[in-house]
Amino acid sequence: MHPHPHREALHHEVHARPHERLNAPLRLLHAAFVGAGAPAVRAHVNALLAARGLTPPDWATRNHLSVVIDDLGTRLRLEQHTEFLTLTFWRELAAGEAVTFAATPESLWPQAWLDGMPGDWLVGLHMLVVPGLESTPEVARLLASSFDEASLVGSQVMDGALVVTDFRLNALAPTPANVEAHPSTQGGTVEHGLGRWLVQVEGMNERRLGRAVQRLLEVETYRMMALLGLPAAREVGAELATAERDLATLAGEIRHAQATTEPELLQRLTDLAAQVEGVYARTHARFSASAAYFELVQQRIDELQETRAMGLQTLREFMDRRLAPAMQTCLWASKRQQALSERVARASNLLRTRVDIAQQQSSQGLLDAMNRRGRAQLLLQSAVEGLSVAAITYYGAGLVGYVAKGVKAAGWDSVEPDVAVAVSIPLIALAVWLGVRRLHRAVMMHA
Repeated sequence: MHPHPHREALHHEVHARPHERLNAPLRLLHAAFVGAGAPAVRAHVNALLAARGLTPPDWATRNHLSVVIDDLGTRLRLEQHTEFLTLTFWRELAAGEAVTFAATPESLWPQAWLDGMPGDWLVGLHMLVVPGLESTPEVARLLASSFDEASLVGSQVMDGALVVTDFRLNALAPTPANVEAHPSTQGGTVEHGLGRWLVQVEGMNERRLGRAVQRLLEVETYRMMALLGLPAAREVGAELATAERDLATLAGEIRHAQATTEPELLQRLTDLAAQVEGVYARTHARFSASAAYFELVQQRIDELQETRAMGLQTLREFMDRRLAPAMQTCLWASKRQQALSERVARASNLLRTRVDIAQQQSSQGLLDAMNRRGRAQLLLQSAVEGLSVAAITYYGAGLVGYVAKGVKAAGWDSVEPDVAVAVSIPLIALAVWLGVRRLHRAVMMHA
């Protein structure tokens, strides 16, 4: 048996990014970076591990890392995807530690190291996973102090956890590292921040909690990745509107175009087609990726098996109301590009058809003139052939006359030259005519 060269890699792909085992209470910070090259990211991660006294892993075949990075039990999880990288830090809360979003310990969130991370920071969230707060006043305090009531979203997921968020960006708590890294800090907070998620667990084992948290993180990550297509959709809107106006102008000019202006119109249409195809090539991959990420968001929400809680709108309802319109904008921009490309192609084909018809008419006239010249040449050739038969007959009869005179001078008195010439003329003419016809047929057969 000869194993396929990718057999083991494909087999282990289902285990490439396993979920973690989590226990409440814990604090979790999650970030996603876009546009980072794998070698640069791995080198940056190796620097963190080396600074913490850890041995970097063998990255030859790894796109996933889960490792404890300090004595407090803080854990780092890294996932390298096709076009983005996720980093997740979490640590179980110590006994008596305050359950609040205000604190982001430096040991949990190495801000100075993150500031040097290659790529652009796109996703950031701060999650608290706590056991059964619904029966205490603490949940009311957290909801009132940490979330925007106007956009509060919550639901019961996987029959064991209550999830609450507002999908807002909140400022990071000030630390010496992030204050130094961001001199524009005002009011004790940095100008960019994290989304806040509160997960209340009741009767959920560590494996199921790990799957629930991972799905929630993927919902937020894939949501932001899906929205990357929205700026592109807005950007190409103006270009497509201009191209549509140019196409409408060209279509009107095509209706009244003359033969002399058709080549210029065809050139303008070709330039417009190149412009539209350039826009399509620049954005098609982004729109396709947004559609794929949106589908993943919907799948992860389905896997959460959410039900309504506390009278709040669910994650599904929030995504249908806020995310779906943005995805429809991307989808419409993609369809608009495709439709415009097809319309430009139809207009180009129409103009090319007109040009081809004009060329065919010109060619038809040229062929008619050539046919007339050919017929004239054929008539002339027939006349020349007739004259040739007469001329050859004349010279042939003259030769017969000379022969007859010579024979009579040699003693053949019965031979009359004039009679011999008269008898030979029809025979010579017939022989020459047959020879010319045969030659004519041979030439026509080989033409």
